[in-house]
Amino acid sequence: MVMIDVQNLRKDFIVSKKKKGLRGAFVDLIKPEKEIFHAVDDISFQLEKGEIVGYLGPNGAGKSTTVKIMCGILQPTSGSVMINGLSPAANRKEVVSKLGVVFGQRTQLFWDLRLGESFELLKRIYRIDDNLYQTNLKLMDDVLQINEIIDKPVRQLSLGQRMRGDLVASMLHSPEILFLDEPTIGLDVEAKYSIRKFIKEINQNFGTTVILTTHDLDDVEQLCSRIIIINHGKIIEDGPLEMLIDRIAPYRYLIVDFYKLPEEINHPEIEVMKKENTRVWLRFEKNKTSAAKLISDLSLRYQIRDLSVEETKIEDVVRQVYKS
Repeated sequence: MVMIDVQNLRKDFIVSKKKKGLRGAFVDLIKPEKEIFHAVDDISFQLEKGEIVGYLGPNGAGKSTTVKIMCGILQPTSGSVMINGLSPAANRKEVVSKLGVVFGQRTQLFWDLRLGESFELLKRIYRIDDNLYQTNLKLMDDVLQINEIIDKPVRQLSLGQRMRGDLVASMLHSPEILFLDEPTIGLDVEAKYSIRKFIKEINQNFGTTVILTTHDLDDVEQLCSRIIIINHGKIIEDGPLEMLIDRIAPYRYLIVDFYKLPEEINHPEIEVMKKENTRVWLRFEKNKTSAAKLISDLSLRYQIRDLSVEETKIEDVVRQVYKS
């Protein structure tokens, strides 16, 4: 079942082109020069019900603009977005009732009220049935332990506590789709763990479709089976994370500690990447050989004290995609 259908989406902004110096500032004042900036440039994709998709890209790539169009906050210049068969532009109230949205840098909570009072106000705004409200609040508490902070004023909450509150607020009305824009930004390890657990729980229990934009690639690695990468307003990658890693960086790394560093390490399927004292980093193509075979070969030739195997880091893969 297709929950989100984006076809040939484009969003243009008219921006002023600034000239240098005092004379340039005067010319800009009298006769400003305008240019069109393609924030989102003819992108298309579909998301199925229950998917958790990482929507990635460097700063200014067009991620947040796309999310705002899908939420109905911005109108597209051309193209279409359908949320569960409805257009956010033409059916905004109906679409919003099916969405939960969390922007990491902004809150939907009410600053001077208790956290619980913020939830009660949202209950009235979304016209949530009493039984559904209490059921959802209990489910959210089971994952995020929200009751321990529910009587605190929002202004007294830490960043991690406020983010937990925002996540609960976004799910009170049982939305079918959840947009998360940098949900773990600035959080400590424990808070990140709680939020990742929350995302997994609501996805498994409710079949919630989740779109996650983040620069924290640990979020992507732990949560997303599919990623869409956008740069300069265009989609440059779309597919399963494992397939992307295998295609961009089909390597694994064997890290070997020798009792005595060999003068040379000769093996047709190994590339020496780095040496540090008696430790050596070796790279091999995982589709051509196995770590077990290489460990066996090396053990016959050299005295090995310790070793470990590492996968290619997702940061390295994504960085390479950005550069392409």
